[in-house]
Amino acid sequence: MADLKRTCLHDLHLEMGARMVPFAGYEMPVQYRLGVMKEHLHTRAAAGLFDVSHMGQVLLRPRSGQLEDAAEALETLVPVSVLGLKEGRQRYAMFTNETGGILDDLMIANRGDHLFVVVNAACKLADVAHMRTHLSESCEIEVVEDRSLIALQGPRAEEVLARFNPYVEGMRFMDSVNLGFFGEECWVSRSGYTGEDGFEISVPNGKAEELAHALLAMEEVEPIGLGARDSLRLEAGLCLYGHDIDETTSPVEAALEWAIQKVRRRGGEREGGFPGAARILRELEEGAGRRRVGILPEGRAPMREGTALFAGDEGGEPIGNVTSGAFGPSIGRPVSMGYVAIEHATEGSTIYGEVRGKRLPATVSPLPFRPSTYKR
Repeated sequence: MADLKRTCLHDLHLEMGARMVPFAGYEMPVQYRLGVMKEHLHTRAAAGLFDVSHMGQVLLRPRSGQLEDAAEALETLVPVSVLGLKEGRQRYAMFTNETGGILDDLMIANRGDHLFVVVNAACKLADVAHMRTHLSESCEIEVVEDRSLIALQGPRAEEVLARFNPYVEGMRFMDSVNLGFFGEECWVSRSGYTGEDGFEISVPNGKAEELAHALLAMEEVEPIGLGARDSLRLEAGLCLYGHDIDETTSPVEAALEWAIQKVRRRGGEREGGFPGAARILRELEEGAGRRRVGILPEGRAPMREGTALFAGDEGGEPIGNVTSGAFGPSIGRPVSMGYVAIEHATEGSTIYGEVRGKRLPATVSPLPFRPSTYKR
């Protein structure tokens, strides 16, 4: 642990009784005194506070002074429409490679005169290098080191945050604005990684602990660790990079084609022009050979990452594998996600996961496992 980085909220985590673990090069809280199960259910019922300061925050400023130039440049690296992103709005995207795989998934916000990009912790050094290599002629690339990132998630998140700034009540899912908290400008988006309504707040490091303390002083709010963050996102059908998506996985295989707007598809005004376009555009029209699906195991035994999947209860070659699996506290049963050959991806199909040498039945399920509650 001595070689790991620490966020500005490290002392607060210890004060709140966190169990700390290594994660993406950081010492991070996996759970607090409530424990993973209660933290999960509390977030679903009220509001949970997450430290996500290990994520990468990057500003792309157009050298020309015209935001369209930065957006156009970024479109050479992602298959989504950045030019079509309105000021004050945020969009999910992914960096792709030349073979159509996913280098990372990320969020892009239009902040008027520049773009704000949030990338995954484990990928941020590679992502920044990728952007510097391909975007430096068009953009100044500024890695934000002086801000922390916290997330307030759950059905009472709006009620809580509105006590500090009532403007949040009018925000919609994926809005991204600058708001004042405790005399400091914070960058606030109505988004998150739990399937719940909520907010992500980029706050100056010097105010991060004060804001976190103030939020945790509200009776609706509890601190939430990485354990519950993972089970929450799994119930919501959200991908974890390096597990459910990676450099070999295309957006179509991953069931992420909803993020690719028509303007970037075949026949669109800005068709292609991103790495791996040949494969991705072909799969958008013809489909892929495998598909990420939800999996509901029968019984109580979870099918965890790496579990081989089969078409029958004996014999035959694997048809896929589980990429994420855990117990889903909100629905009271095990849930998994994974990839299966396309002929076995039909919802309601029975497949079998090999657990401790036995093949146990499971049902191919739609995602998410629990309806999301974003404020549209």
